[in-house]
Amino acid sequence: QVQLVESGGGLVQPGGSLRLSCAASGVTLDHYAVGWFRQAPGKEREGVSFISRSDGRTYYIESVKGRFTISRDSAKNAVYLKMNSLKPEDTAVYYCAALRADRVEEHWVDYWGKGTLVTVST
Repeated sequence: QVQLVESGGGLVQPGGSLRLSCAASGVTLDHYAVGWFRQAPGKEREGVSFISRSDGRTYYIESVKGRFTISRDSAKNAVYLKMNSLKPEDTAVYYCAALRADRVEEHWVDYWGKGTLVTVST
């Protein structure tokens, strides 16, 4: 059974940092590109970042460039999203996903995690 389990979310003040983790079982993340999506209250889910399967290439949406960093640890079968300089507009449920292409779009998702909530507020 494939499981992707996110952790590391929580409440943080504006300007703070969090590191999200995505731990996999039943699937080898090195066989996939891995992406992070988020869904803010009242909004559609959007792709935020991905790391490619083949060469470790990374992609970020404009609003998080320079603040978020995606990485993977093959030995732990995990992917991480380090988020710095957090803003209230980053508040959302964050999901990791195994992607069958280098595109952080829902169409390309093979497996989803259940999400972890990030709240940026004073």
